[in-house]
Amino acid sequence: MERPESKGNNLKVAFALMTSLFFMWGAIVSLNDILIPHFKGLFQMNYTETMLIQFSFFGAYFLMSIPASIVIGKIGYKNGIVAGLAIVGIGCLLFLPASWLISYPLFLFGLFTMATGNVFLQVVANPYVSILGPPETASSRLNLAQGINSLATTLAPLIGAYLILGNYNSSAEEAAAVQTPYIGLALFAFLVAGVFSFVKLPEVIKEKGKKIKGNVLKFRQVRLGVIALTLYVGAEVTIGSFIVNFLGEPYIAGLDIQTAATYIPFYWGGLMVGRFIGAAILQKISAPKVLFIAALASFIFVAITILFNGFISMWAMLAVGLFNSIMWSNIFAMAIDGLGKYTNKASGILVMAPVGGAIFPLLQGVLADMPAIGLHLSYILPLLCYVFIIYYAVNGYKPKPGELELVEQ
Repeated sequence: MERPESKGNNLKVAFALMTSLFFMWGAIVSLNDILIPHFKGLFQMNYTETMLIQFSFFGAYFLMSIPASIVIGKIGYKNGIVAGLAIVGIGCLLFLPASWLISYPLFLFGLFTMATGNVFLQVVANPYVSILGPPETASSRLNLAQGINSLATTLAPLIGAYLILGNYNSSAEEAAAVQTPYIGLALFAFLVAGVFSFVKLPEVIKEKGKKIKGNVLKFRQVRLGVIALTLYVGAEVTIGSFIVNFLGEPYIAGLDIQTAATYIPFYWGGLMVGRFIGAAILQKISAPKVLFIAALASFIFVAITILFNGFISMWAMLAVGLFNSIMWSNIFAMAIDGLGKYTNKASGILVMAPVGGAIFPLLQGVLADMPAIGLHLSYILPLLCYVFIIYYAVNGYKPKPGELELVEQ
């Protein structure tokens, strides 16, 4: 994309509309943490079966990123946004027949459809926000948009817990509890799609030039960066996915699911606070150092979660969110640093990293279902994820001697 030529007010309107997309997909992602304990009880499932929720949702990011990019390349960024919002709305509405039939597979298909719509939105929104204004303030705009996203991930679980979780007299009544919030999300998605259809946004001209050939995974920082980002997303989503069930354990806090759900915002709210604090710290301290400190702190708090019981374990786990906050942006920036003409191609591979959110919750569910391990010790999985991120912060981001000389060839 090239920077649009437009008046300041038009750019502000466009940015405001874009932030609504960040808010919506943040709400959808964090509501999964409410669906997990709700569906676990409704369908009487073990942890492995329940984590198919995250597998279906984040698996769409891996499967649909490239198709979404191709479609958007053909229909344009504005139509891509409208299409993405429509797909999100359809996915939300699929919760209606799923609740009527009390069908777990249909619920999963609805989640996959919603996530597919989110992929369309993210393919457009992240780069578009970066060019809605002067280059020197691009990071500030992205940080603000991510802050709006985090605000949604903080508020949505509170609303979701109130509307979805509770005591029900029948399975039909319990299944129907998801209808109100997801009909609301569908209406919001269709409303915003209508606004985007009629509002004139600044025109963006596609970059000209020949297509860059070659495998960007030949660069060490990209290869290991893909692994680090996948592990980060896996750890972040896994911890959030098990919060309600973990806090319900009698040796941790013994909370009922509705009360436990009110603590989810402490985890996601930590990401919101940490992003703003991190933006200030990164003005004075290098990205590798900040990433190392954050990853080490996350490792320590997850270790405390495993080694202790009660409220020490509970608050240690919730505190991890604060240190997760800067990991995506730092790993991403370190992975593409100095790649020149290969930057866009490397970015296209890195944005598939949310597949970690599909794989690792499922793996931890398998561990939690093992009698010899259980839910508490299953946190060894995100612990190991942070070990690799520490390595990436110390050494993994460094290119091999002479490797970046390939950029100019």
